[in-house]
Amino acid sequence: MNTTNTEQLDKAIKKLDIEPGTRHFYWIMFKATFLISAFTVGGGMVIIPLLKTKFVDEYGWINDKETLDIAAIAQSLPGVMAVNASIMLGHRMAGLAGTFITTFATVLPPLITMTIIAFFYDLFAHNEYVQMLLKGMQCGATAVIINVAINLVQKLIKKRQLIPILICIGTFIAALVFDVNLMYCVAVDALIGLMLLRDPKYN
Repeated sequence: MNTTNTEQLDKAIKKLDIEPGTRHFYWIMFKATFLISAFTVGGGMVIIPLLKTKFVDEYGWINDKETLDIAAIAQSLPGVMAVNASIMLGHRMAGLAGTFITTFATVLPPLITMTIIAFFYDLFAHNEYVQMLLKGMQCGATAVIINVAINLVQKLIKKRQLIPILICIGTFIAALVFDVNLMYCVAVDALIGLMLLRDPKYN
């Protein structure tokens, strides 16, 4: 963790009036990650607005750029995106102990939910009210993702960062119009970033 990240984390900790390494500190980490996992409905990308709301806007533990970095890496790695993101976030916050806590908190909600569903599968599978509930949650998750995407693009426009804007537009067109696999899009975007986004102004 570099000096800037350490200072940012120290400020956030003072804001919440907690001391790193204490039970209260770990409890806040667990609770926040548990809630994010519990409401990550509709796909892994839903975690981006939830991370931003909790860890950027409310706690100030990370910034917008770090949120996107975590999401991009988590999406690119094998495994569940939410778990990958929680591992990186936990390690950044409290090392190995933080990793175990955030990972456990992320896995616990779906484990509880799937256990309940397994016991009452027939009821959930054929109940029209449950189906309508799930459809409503998916619509809400879609709206949240769109809202965050618009906010991030607006920030890029305000900063007049043409290359990132073109990358966003190009990736959107490739995925939507030409049905290019998202993993290929991410790989190409990574190469473009490596070659063209080295200037400090893009940080």
